Amino acid sequence: MTATTPDAPATTPGDRLRWAVSDGWTIARRYLTHWVQEPGRILAGLLFPGMMVLLFGYVFGSAMKVPGGDYREFLMPGLFAMTMAMGIAVTVTSVTTDAARGVTDRFRSMPMARSAVVTGRCIADMVNSVLDLAVLIGCGLLVGWGWHRGPGAVLGALGLLLLLRFALIWVGIYLGLVLPGPEAVPVVLAPVYPLTMIANTFVAPGQMPSWLGAIAEWNPLSATVSATRRLFGNPGIGPGDSWAAGHSLLLAVVWPLVLVAVFLPLSVRRYRRLSR
Repeated sequence: MTATTPDAPATTPGDRLRWAVSDGWTIARRYLTHWVQEPGRILAGLLFPGMMVLLFGYVFGSAMKVPGGDYREFLMPGLFAMTMAMGIAVTVTSVTTDAARGVTDRFRSMPMARSAVVTGRCIADMVNSVLDLAVLIGCGLLVGWGWHRGPGAVLGALGLLLLLRFALIWVGIYLGLVLPGPEAVPVVLAPVYPLTMIANTFVAPGQMPSWLGAIAEWNPLSATVSATRRLFGNPGIGPGDSWAAGHSLLLAVVWPLVLVAVFLPLSVRRYRRLSR
């Protein structure tokens, strides 16, 4: 009997695929097990979405008016997308921490598929993102948000939100692999929060200065927010003045797919070339 090693992979494409899926799920379970063993981290992660709803919905939202609807109905799709985008911080931090502690090097020395570590990280982060989204939806329902379309449209909106998170996970994995250590993470993530604000998350781009509104309309986050507002039937949707505003459903699919097409192969290639 011969042992399968990273330098001597399974012989057929089907065997290699099964090997990669099995190893990726094993790594994902390792991440999820560690996450479950930290109840304080779980509690903090679940409380954060509720705090965002209260802060933006009641403190800032008390002065906001939305034609044709309630501001909290306008706000919640923006918070859904913003939470998916902010999850990149968790991905980058986890990847750089594993590398600094030598965990990544230990994985590389084991007889597993070369893609398992990055795909396992992606699976674990997607599971966490589904839970975050569920909690945020519950908070939205408590403050009066709701959807006004059929189940197909609602599932489509949730799918677009998770597609955005999936794309940004690969951006986070790549950044985590190229950073020299966890101390560099705050510098890289510093632009993330402003980018989530320069979008239609909290106000319509038409209420911004013209140059800033143009940037906001073409922000990939804005496409997902506009598309989910449309699918949920929440206020704030409209044809807009730009091509981007009028084709938000298309861009909400295209932007994430472009990010995946660029950063997924870059992440796998970077992992394979570590310490070379």
